[in-house]
Amino acid sequence: MGNAGAADKAKNNASRAVWLKNLHQWHWISSALCLLGMFLFAITGITLNHAGQIEAKPAVTRQKAALPAPLVTQLAAYAAKHDGANAPMPADAEAWLKQQWSLNAGGRPAEWSIDEVYLPLPRAGGDAWVRIGLEDGAAEYELTDRGWVSWLNDVHKGRNTGVAWSWFIDIFAGACIVFCLTGLLILKFHAANRPFTWPMVGLGILIPCAIALLFIH
Repeated sequence: MGNAGAADKAKNNASRAVWLKNLHQWHWISSALCLLGMFLFAITGITLNHAGQIEAKPAVTRQKAALPAPLVTQLAAYAAKHDGANAPMPADAEAWLKQQWSLNAGGRPAEWSIDEVYLPLPRAGGDAWVRIGLEDGAAEYELTDRGWVSWLNDVHKGRNTGVAWSWFIDIFAGACIVFCLTGLLILKFHAANRPFTWPMVGLGILIPCAIALLFIH
């Protein structure tokens, strides 16, 4: 019986060691993947929380140009078919914007009317738009830059940051979940020798819950 008990204990210890090894491996891998992202989101969490106290001075740039006559004719015919609709600009118009102002319309929908086309170009940390008059071909481009703090805040929220950043946020969130869960399981393995483990975990849950319930209205 003694030998059998010792064998079972050794087997359990070996299994525990394997689990701990795997948990530590997943924990450090997820923490490494999350390192820069967690730092960025923590900093931008502070800037978002104090957005009203951080002064922002938007810089506005305006430029004007005239479209070639053939392109104006093409856009006028296109507008007649899409009056009141939201539709991407023709490829030739997008190419002209790229050449004239280094703008990448990227198939974004523009607002069409008989006498005008308006293309909104929202961006992280600012805004931009292009308006083209279809009677005379006069084009106007305006760019608003609200500074790097506004840019970081928009990056935090995923506002006007594109598909690639949206995917990054989802993957980063998944890595954070792995990081938290593996950390919790590691705590469970070590809790027997660390009596303050579960009280500290409980405080970590209780404090934000209490603040949310008592002070958020």
